[in-house]
Amino acid sequence: MVHFSLMAITDLEERLITFSVLSIRLAKNIRRSFEGRHLAQQLMRSSTSAALNYGEAKGAESKKDFIHKMRLVLKELRESLVCLKIIKRCDFISQEELLNEADELVAIFVTSLRTAENKSL
Repeated sequence: MVHFSLMAITDLEERLITFSVLSIRLAKNIRRSFEGRHLAQQLMRSSTSAALNYGEAKGAESKKDFIHKMRLVLKELRESLVCLKIIKRCDFISQEELLNEADELVAIFVTSLRTAENKSL
């Protein structure tokens, strides 16, 4: 099992959970059209997937497994970020805070992955 600073994990996990909850709340407020429903569902899937995959990364069985799961988190966060940008451009709803949080989380996970990959070499 891979060990990490519990404080860092807890803070990051809380941010991911909060991001998921805010994404779900946003999805509830998106216009009820075919396009709105599609984007709302996509945002809910990708944002919650990021948080859930992070939970799996905490229980990684090896560094390789940890890196793989962290890549999945990053992939889902990037998808959420793009989805939020589409939602904003379609004028379904403006959520600068959520967009900024998605952008910050992507940056955190890019840095975390680089660090983990460099340590595994």
